[in-house]
Amino acid sequence: MPILPTNNEYRPPKWQFNAHIQTIYPSLFRKIPVNYQRERVELADGDFLDLDWSFVNNTRAKKLLIVTHGLEGDSTRHYVTGMIKVFNDNGYDGLGWNCRSCSGEMNRLPRFYHHGDVDDIRFVVNYAINTYAYEEVVVIGFSMGGSMTIRLLGQNPELLPSQVKMGVAVSVPLDLHTSVYELYKPGRRFYMKRFINKLGKKIKEKSTQHPNNKLVSYEGYKQIKNFEEFDNRYTAQMFGFKNAHDFYQKAAAKPFLKNIQVPTLIIQAINDPFLSTECLDLGEAGDNPNVLLQLLKMGGHVGFMMPNSNETWVERRVIEFINEHKI
Repeated sequence: MPILPTNNEYRPPKWQFNAHIQTIYPSLFRKIPVNYQRERVELADGDFLDLDWSFVNNTRAKKLLIVTHGLEGDSTRHYVTGMIKVFNDNGYDGLGWNCRSCSGEMNRLPRFYHHGDVDDIRFVVNYAINTYAYEEVVVIGFSMGGSMTIRLLGQNPELLPSQVKMGVAVSVPLDLHTSVYELYKPGRRFYMKRFINKLGKKIKEKSTQHPNNKLVSYEGYKQIKNFEEFDNRYTAQMFGFKNAHDFYQKAAAKPFLKNIQVPTLIIQAINDPFLSTECLDLGEAGDNPNVLLQLLKMGGHVGFMMPNSNETWVERRVIEFINEHKI
């Protein structure tokens, strides 16, 4: 069964003594600068994506890392730039792409993005390979970006370009439905409130951008208190799901793990306040030799900081994983 014993080697800094500090501190204070060059790519539906590139040198390398951020994140998040820096140091160009509405400029269409939205990440991967002739590509996603990455690898795997050699998903809500309700628990609701507030600002801007479109109406938004209410009103209607529960079921990444055909590492912390226990196993993919689940006792959600270092345990582990598979 491709699951490693719970890792006892990782230890966060002693002062990061609980899951919330392990989650919040790096999100607020960890800074890893990279030298990005932005490229805007026009999409067939009239929208655009902003791609942020970090090159090893003045000419493009033959190897590329593509990183997908989490819900309401962007290419400047510490976990994106940290991973890109490590890969730059190991001879890879880095690409941090921004989901629609996340690049600092609102996208044109009423639609946003969601956990199961595989079309845009598939476009980005194909665009990078076909336009710039990369020979080896590694795809990594964090949290929601991990869901997208797994969907890319496991949903219609025959469509995955042969240049994609490996995947990694970190702090990923494999079972989306139960993970949503983790944030309803006491002591965790402030995470959900933060997301609802950030999404509300975008809905308000969208309602001005598209004043006659009911899908992005801001009217009554202040009454929305949780993800289920938000997803019933916006996500489900915007993307053709019956309701929030239908969205959670169909957008979940876990059912696609069994189809993955390239080496894929999934790293989860047992103390992650965003993840349910259903996210800590591989389900039907337990016999898929291509998928490795590594559980850590600590790390929080997209945390994993090391004592006396600005690198994370995850960044070091991923490079090891690449070397193990001779990529």
